[in-house]
Amino acid sequence: MGSPYRGGVSTVTVALSDQFARALPEMALAWQAEPVPEPRLLVLNEAVAGELGLDVGWLRGPEGVGLLVGTHVPAGANPVAQAYAGHQFGHYSPRLGDGRALLLGELVHADGRLRDLHLKGSGRTTFARGGDGLAAVGPMLREYVISEAMHALGIPTTRSLAVVATGRPVPRETMLPGAVLARVASSHLRVGSFQYARATDDVDLLRRLADLAIERHHPTDADNRYLALFESVVAAQASLVARWMLVGFVHGVMNTDNMTISGETIDYGPCAFIEAFDPDTVFSSIDHGARYAYGNQPAIAEWNLARLAEALLPLLADDQERAIALAVEALGGFRRTYNDVWTAGVLAKLGVREADPALVNELLDLLQANHVDHTLFHRLLSTAARGNPEPVRELFTDLAAIDAWLPRWRELSPDADAMDRVNPAYIPRNHLVEEALTAATDGDLEPLHSLLAAVTAPFDERPGLERYATPAPQDFGSYQTFCGT
Repeated sequence: MGSPYRGGVSTVTVALSDQFARALPEMALAWQAEPVPEPRLLVLNEAVAGELGLDVGWLRGPEGVGLLVGTHVPAGANPVAQAYAGHQFGHYSPRLGDGRALLLGELVHADGRLRDLHLKGSGRTTFARGGDGLAAVGPMLREYVISEAMHALGIPTTRSLAVVATGRPVPRETMLPGAVLARVASSHLRVGSFQYARATDDVDLLRRLADLAIERHHPTDADNRYLALFESVVAAQASLVARWMLVGFVHGVMNTDNMTISGETIDYGPCAFIEAFDPDTVFSSIDHGARYAYGNQPAIAEWNLARLAEALLPLLADDQERAIALAVEALGGFRRTYNDVWTAGVLAKLGVREADPALVNELLDLLQANHVDHTLFHRLLSTAARGNPEPVRELFTDLAAIDAWLPRWRELSPDADAMDRVNPAYIPRNHLVEEALTAATDGDLEPLHSLLAAVTAPFDERPGLERYATPAPQDFGSYQTFCGT
């Protein structure tokens, strides 16, 4: 093939397009990744590489690793840092952007649609706002593990392609080994992208951004294509957050710049999964007001979408009052879609086609009052459906209450096999994630690979993996996560 690369001649051709940079030059800052002293591939997602048409053997070699850290970019590619704005913990920042990230370009996926190839930790850009632009091994491997677990759970998400150690120490509370994450997404268009375009008062830029979002994610032939776009994003995000809630996922930093137009989960910083069921659960060390607590996520998603509506108003109608009315009506679809997806998901988890809402609400109250592990309860419930309630009963201190609930549920003839297809045996439990990341930071990747093997096949219960289905030990204590910046 013989396609020239910067720094040498490659025997492999990688065709990176620059659709975003060409369509929206006002929001694309041409940039290059910083040199990497000693790149070393830590983990490569061969399945994702294959879907992108990338040669796995080549990716493991010097040129491929160079691509994964952004220092060996195909000729003709146009890496850029993307501009966006955003509300962070409710406070508006007009200029955020990729402070330590680069969009290398787009690749054609096996499904025929484009995917972004994007880096995190590739060095400081103009958008860094005082940050060093670097990332540490632990947080980048966290995103790899959690995003791949989410994909295996059937939840829309960005995917992780690789994590590469840089050989450069990164100063945080202590000096940590540095790394770059290469991730793949349907796009990196965010609510914050539209907020940025709207703030420029350039309606042409806003329209081009919306047209790109429609082309990439929500094709439509509706008369009001921009209203149809908003309705599609509302539906996608309502469905996404409902799915988060069903598996006990806490994003931790639901700023508007972390909400995608595609409806994919993005930016796995202070994220974690609940164990004991509690809507007030907060993991993020900086979420002092519990704004992004587990139980607040639907309301925050709706709030974020209202900010998207504000940004889109000039495109929805010439008359602002009419535009506002259309936006308010469309935003009303969030709760309907969320409730539909969540209700269907709860019924599936219980193995029934329908149930009295009071029965479901009573169960949630029982789980919270008894501090019952959310994942373990639903997985063991299929055992009760097969006639053995003891494993479930052992999770409760209030035996009278669960003994009153179980027969009413059994009267609905739950399907145990169907339950096992939707209730995971394995999630990235917080103590196991920390164990794997600590070991990897010290150079031992075996716990990481063992954890990945469990959580990337979450519904297939296997002998020898019992510890991956078990809640954290009592001495694990209160769990906090950090943004990783």
